Amino acid sequence: MTLTTSQSKTRKILAAAALLVAAAVAAPAQAAPQTLPPKAHNVVLVHGAWADGSSWSEVIPLLQAAGLHVTSVQNRLSSLADAAADTRHVLAQQDGPTVLVGHSWSGTLVSEVGTDPKVTALVYVAARAPDAGEDFVALSGKFPTAPARAGIQAFEGYTTLSQDAFLKDFANGVPVKQAKELFAVQGPTAASIFNDRTTAAAWHDKPSFYAVAKEDRTISPELERFLAKRMNATTVELDAGHLAMVSRPRQVADLILAAAGMKDVKAAAK
Repeated sequence: MTLTTSQSKTRKILAAAALLVAAAVAAPAQAAPQTLPPKAHNVVLVHGAWADGSSWSEVIPLLQAAGLHVTSVQNRLSSLADAAADTRHVLAQQDGPTVLVGHSWSGTLVSEVGTDPKVTALVYVAARAPDAGEDFVALSGKFPTAPARAGIQAFEGYTTLSQDAFLKDFANGVPVKQAKELFAVQGPTAASIFNDRTTAAAWHDKPSFYAVAKEDRTISPELERFLAKRMNATTVELDAGHLAMVSRPRQVADLILAAAGMKDVKAAAK
């Protein structure tokens, strides 16, 4: 059968449309773009496992110098419920828009407690970022095992890191004298806390920022990149070990300032 010019053009148009539909179906779904965070004047910092609030001591003066009101939570490491209660207690005392920042395990708290209406943006520093109800241990098992895990010591249901693992793997990149001081104040952490599951994932709904520690020996950098991409976070990669806020405080502070609507996030990557 001979097609007229008009019929031929129609078939070509239909074929092109079919290809476009097929391509749209095959393409992976993209996360919704991040919205810009509103300006905040409060920052709440939450420390992770095997640490205490002093782990933020290098970042705090930088944020204060920028005019922010800063509180470092001394959160219990006995359970997710206890640590979340400690964080909510501090959030309740803030007088307005607040950036919630978590390091390491306390990214779990940022996900769980960040739904608080006062929280305007979330910052994860080399941190966990579970989805609601997610088995994070199973997720972590899909990525390389970090060396620090070999140094975990258990006693009466709580864990600490050996000094060797703390200095070489947890605090790599931190001056030895300072790393030993942090080792002395490490918070014993309930073994069960790593299996606790969140009931919420605030990063689905709030602007999120993530600092990947490229030399991390406690959480796999590959896992950190996966988490940052999954939440569509504004992401910076730092030449730092797990304690990036200690060894790269200016860059971490700049990322927090960006989350507070006070700085261009590009500055944190320099």
